[in-house]
Amino acid sequence: MTVKNSSRLLQLMKRADRGEELTIGFLGGSITQGSLAKNPENTYARRVFTWWKDSFPKAEFHYVNGGIGGTTSHYGAARAVRDVLMYQPDFVMVDFCVNDEANDFFQETYEGVIRKIVGWQSKPAVVLLNNVFYDTGKNAQEYHNAVGDWYQIPHISMKDTLYEKVKEGIYAESELTPDHLHPNDFGHGLVAKEVIRFLEKIKEEMEKGAEPEEDNNELPNPMTQNAYENAKLLTIRECSPQLTGFRADTKEKTGHLDCFKNGWIGKKAGEKISFELGKDGTEKGVSCIAVQYRKTVSRPSCRAQLVIDENRENPILLDGNFEEDWGDCLYLESVLHHGRKGSHTIEIEILPQEETGKEITPFYLMALIVA
Repeated sequence: MTVKNSSRLLQLMKRADRGEELTIGFLGGSITQGSLAKNPENTYARRVFTWWKDSFPKAEFHYVNGGIGGTTSHYGAARAVRDVLMYQPDFVMVDFCVNDEANDFFQETYEGVIRKIVGWQSKPAVVLLNNVFYDTGKNAQEYHNAVGDWYQIPHISMKDTLYEKVKEGIYAESELTPDHLHPNDFGHGLVAKEVIRFLEKIKEEMEKGAEPEEDNNELPNPMTQNAYENAKLLTIRECSPQLTGFRADTKEKTGHLDCFKNGWIGKKAGEKISFELGKDGTEKGVSCIAVQYRKTVSRPSCRAQLVIDENRENPILLDGNFEEDWGDCLYLESVLHHGRKGSHTIEIEILPQEETGKEITPFYLMALIVA
């Protein structure tokens, strides 16, 4: 780890040591949200927050957890401001390593998240966290850490630490997680321990008199094509599509975990919702489009068909039926990636449903993400 890697952390710890008021934030998926911990205090994020409070008792700390289960960095790039950055954090830990696939697409969306956070006006100290599937060792850290290295951001890997200890027999996998992925209370404690071990090293540097480099907040040129740094989330709050049978959901959203709100609902075959994107200054130059909709365990669910730019010969199926059983999924599907830059139309139509005698769950469109 270079001094540049620890510059913002050194500066932050000096501020904490002086007794300033600081905000500690987390952005990620279900592990960051705290899945399988018996209570919020046992999550890795809350334990790391507690370390900040205990280590710098003169400071006043505030906690922001922007974890949402089952979400990737693609969604993270669109919601980072709403769920974490608007609170002007001084520290942000980022983890999408087990929800992102190990490929170029998610490396690009991940870079969008990182550039948005690192370039934010509060100049937060950023640390990347790589969780892991404990049965296979699968995660996206090779792609994510390449982004971290490009921006000289430190990263902490459970694949290189806890997973290795499981392989060596120091811990049984069942001690850490009941499903090969999400930590139980003991597992959350071990994840927090690895993060805290890293933070303690930086604190030791500070106590030895290490000085942070000057930070002018200038970002290097992007590593990827970087279409997602300025990704925008379009819900009923941000746009007014044409509704033909679809209706806007009138229920109020109570927080970032109250996910299935601020969207549009379709129930019957032939009902449509249509968007015009890129025709005003807000979305001018759209070249990437994704749709976020609910895949539900309450089957059968309505299915829909998406047509982009009136290309009816190549419709895209949006299937509201979720084949897994852990709960309803905030499914995000890319329908245009580095396409023609400009204005585009999106039409979504409910398809006829096979009669099963069971009540059909409506199709729920959460949002569009444009970049």
